[in-house]
Amino acid sequence: MKDYALLLPILFIFHDMEEIIGFGYFFRNNKQLFERFPRITAVYKDFSTEGFALAVYEEFIPFFGISLLDYFIPCKVLNALWLGTMISLTAHFLVHIWQSIYIRKYIPSLITSLICLPLSVIIIIKSLSIISIDLLTIILIPVAIIGMILNLKFAHGLMHKYGKKLSGRS
Repeated sequence: MKDYALLLPILFIFHDMEEIIGFGYFFRNNKQLFERFPRITAVYKDFSTEGFALAVYEEFIPFFGISLLDYFIPCKVLNALWLGTMISLTAHFLVHIWQSIYIRKYIPSLITSLICLPLSVIIIIKSLSIISIDLLTIILIPVAIIGMILNLKFAHGLMHKYGKKLSGRS
């Protein structure tokens, strides 16, 4: 597992840099998407690049933390939590690919999602061959996935609050 542990934050950083760099320009030049796809764009209502970068930084902390712990203290519990976190990131790539297909337009995150998705799947498959799957692992993988979903919601909340503050609407 040590060979794969630090690939998780590397893939995360690679992917999220495309989002940080591209979303501000994308939203400024595609305002009609907010009217056409309100459920998808609601997350970005008070978007600012600074707020988004804050959310990405907050999300990075558990990705990097669990990876470091798994790298330096490899054990069944950390392996399972790492794998659940890796599965969460892989699902994140799938969401972006689906969003782009659904709105029929490139969105910042598509290119790195297409690059990272097959790599992530390979890493998950190779990790599954290393990790012993037992009841604890089966329980901890969904726990990690749920934890990452909750963390994503928290990060989006930070992004909204910071975006409102920057726009003077706090």
